[in-house]
Amino acid sequence: MHTQDTKVHIRLWNRDFWLMAIANLLLTMSVYSLLPVLPVWTNGELDLSGTMTTGIMLGAFGAGFLLPGCFCSFLVQHYRRNIVCIMTIGAMMLCSMLLYYADEEHVNITFGALVALRVIHGACYGLSKMILASTLIIDTCESFQRTEANYCSAWFARFALSLGPVAGIVACMTCNTGASFLLSAIAAAIAMVLVKMVKFPFRAPEENVRVFSLDRFLLPQGWVLGLNFIVVGIVTGGLIAMNSSIDFYGFLMCGFLLSLLARRFMFANADLKSEVVIGLIFLIVAFGAMLIKTPHVTDHITGTLAGLGIGITSSRFQLFFIKLRHHCQRGTVQSTYNVVWELGVAAGLFIAWAPAGHDASAVAVVSTVLLALAMLMYVVFTHSWYLKHKNR
Repeated sequence: MHTQDTKVHIRLWNRDFWLMAIANLLLTMSVYSLLPVLPVWTNGELDLSGTMTTGIMLGAFGAGFLLPGCFCSFLVQHYRRNIVCIMTIGAMMLCSMLLYYADEEHVNITFGALVALRVIHGACYGLSKMILASTLIIDTCESFQRTEANYCSAWFARFALSLGPVAGIVACMTCNTGASFLLSAIAAAIAMVLVKMVKFPFRAPEENVRVFSLDRFLLPQGWVLGLNFIVVGIVTGGLIAMNSSIDFYGFLMCGFLLSLLARRFMFANADLKSEVVIGLIFLIVAFGAMLIKTPHVTDHITGTLAGLGIGITSSRFQLFFIKLRHHCQRGTVQSTYNVVWELGVAAGLFIAWAPAGHDASAVAVVSTVLLALAMLMYVVFTHSWYLKHKNR
């Protein structure tokens, strides 16, 4: 059988790695805390009503995420990589503060200006995420611990999918939407401080580094995995768009924790193909539960099963990407994984609000069809393709 497990090394969890992992959590929370709040703000106080308007506004973030990718390698080679990361996180904080100022001062923002701000926010997040996840985190550990470092730090970002919306919803319910924007800015500011607390060795820039490059951005030969994995991101975006309940995100976190236990005990020596298939089945059942349209059923069952499915499939696909790499491509595959995920989530948010018209039944049906196609593609083609092309 083709099996694979990830062992935990205690020495990995040193002070610097903890700081980077928590910074990754807070950086991601800063973004996801705004997702349940922005539609309420634009459709309410700004009176920018319409599902198409909301979909474009949310989806624009994904377009921005792609913009700085080709410059990532050049920037980290010619400048101090930690300084570039700190500056881009600072720009993210500024974007959230602009939203806070507009809310508190009742400034009327045009739709075009809001979309432009979302694109800029996405671009800053994209660059900071690429540098943090693909470069700075692995700089805090030994070479034999780098796969584990990428895997563990990704779980911190995955937890932000639950913790971020909860923080944003609580802030909005307790105070107002402005408090959610301020919370987003504070999370980014703390992440910036944590990155600043870690000392990274100076590295001389390489010669003849191109300004435009796919290095540290995208791995073209991983397109099959990317095409299969982006479906998980799309359905996750649809879930976020359809749920603004604290209970749902609480049970989503329970599902994440259960998926960690499942990966540790159930799939430690299981056939490699079974992990993705079972994870996708959990997601299909989760969307089936959405059609019941009973609040407690949706929150409890859908949240838990979705957390199980997202946790199992996304962590396995991450390891697939890492095993696909050639020499000196670790940063590129980690960045590719993040790009596919964030692009999928943004596309899911757009689809749920625009073409689907924020209709839970339509989102559930579309997501179920996409997941069924993804499972068919994985079983028939992707898994065998991966076994032929992996390099480790």
